[in-house]
Amino acid sequence: MSDILRELLCVSEKAANIARACRQQEALFQLLIEEKKEEEKNKKFAVDFKTLADVLVQEVIKQNMENKSLSVSFTLSLCLSHSFALSLSVLSPLKLLKCNGLSCGFTLGEKITLRLCSTEEETAELLSKVLNGNKVASEALARVVHQDVAFTDPTLDSTEINVPQDILGIWVDPIDSTYQYIKGSADIKSNQGIFPCGLQCVTILIGVYDIQTGVPLMGVINQPFVSRDPNTLRWKGQCYWGLSYMGTNMHSLQLTISRRSGSETHTGNTGSEAAFSPSFSAVISTSEKETIKAALSRVCGDRIFGAAGAGYKSLCVVQGLVDIYIFSEDTTFKWDSCAAHAILRAMGGGIVDLKECLERNPGTGLDLPQLVYHVENEGAAGVDRWANKGGLIAYRSRKRLETFLSLLVQNLASAETQT
Repeated sequence: MSDILRELLCVSEKAANIARACRQQEALFQLLIEEKKEEEKNKKFAVDFKTLADVLVQEVIKQNMENKSLSVSFTLSLCLSHSFALSLSVLSPLKLLKCNGLSCGFTLGEKITLRLCSTEEETAELLSKVLNGNKVASEALARVVHQDVAFTDPTLDSTEINVPQDILGIWVDPIDSTYQYIKGSADIKSNQGIFPCGLQCVTILIGVYDIQTGVPLMGVINQPFVSRDPNTLRWKGQCYWGLSYMGTNMHSLQLTISRRSGSETHTGNTGSEAAFSPSFSAVISTSEKETIKAALSRVCGDRIFGAAGAGYKSLCVVQGLVDIYIFSEDTTFKWDSCAAHAILRAMGGGIVDLKECLERNPGTGLDLPQLVYHVENEGAAGVDRWANKGGLIAYRSRKRLETFLSLLVQNLASAETQT
């Protein structure tokens, strides 16, 4: 299992290299955007996009894992379900890039199946067709796609964990916060370390779950755009990972490996040492409901931060920049939450269903309703099959979450009484 995680870390960095490379030529980048079809859109947005970077990242992840000596077979469905499993059959793979006839030199609506070829030269030739014969850009992208990436981490390298590969499924979001990626704002200032928008909100998300139980086991969040060299204008990124399986919990933000058996244990900077602190901080979507915002203002005061990207907001919790990421709508999906959920589990936290939490009676002793990743929403169609229908709360400390929920419920009830 640690071998799989190591390969996912390598491939996430290669994916980050592709994301950065695709942003180097702005004029060319604008030609690579394809508006998603109606059934693929996130209903939260009037316009939703997928890019050449999305497709390339998908293919890199799929092919690199197939080529490793892990004896696994991956399938991936981009934008429709983002899911592929080590032992499942193909789920309508979407590997088509439709070019604008005027700017790409093809008849309008012509489709090209984009794939990674066995050699860099062959991939460059195929990319050249997509890029209207731009040989320089095609060769540059092909070079990044075929470049080997090494990843080392002392914590991960010192541990070997075995798990049956046929129980593992993987959720992937090749480019999360695609709108911010397309917009490409590079000079956004952070608010106490949290970026409201911009390239810093872009993430690559890879989450591994147990297909029998739906429990997240491994997660990788790669943030391709963290800091930019003022001279070269080139970006550097950062990668975060976590593993939680059979009593072993480890993550990239800790100094030592944590193992627990039965009882809840926190290591590293999980925030549990401040479990009974009355002050809370939260990151939210700018589209959050006013009732939630009003209740949060009573619980958190002015420590409420707006940010773009579900993956980035979850990452803010992982990093300890905030206690909570809360979202009441049903427009995040399994591919948005699985990676962060696995990392947070390794840290002693998790991601729970907000609606079920608000309806839960803590006095009954029922456990927190953790999100699971193996079951479709009954009666739903398209991407809604995999939506987090009840909203979500991501957290690092269970004790702080319980206190937060108690205060949130009280303030929501108070708001309803006043209205």
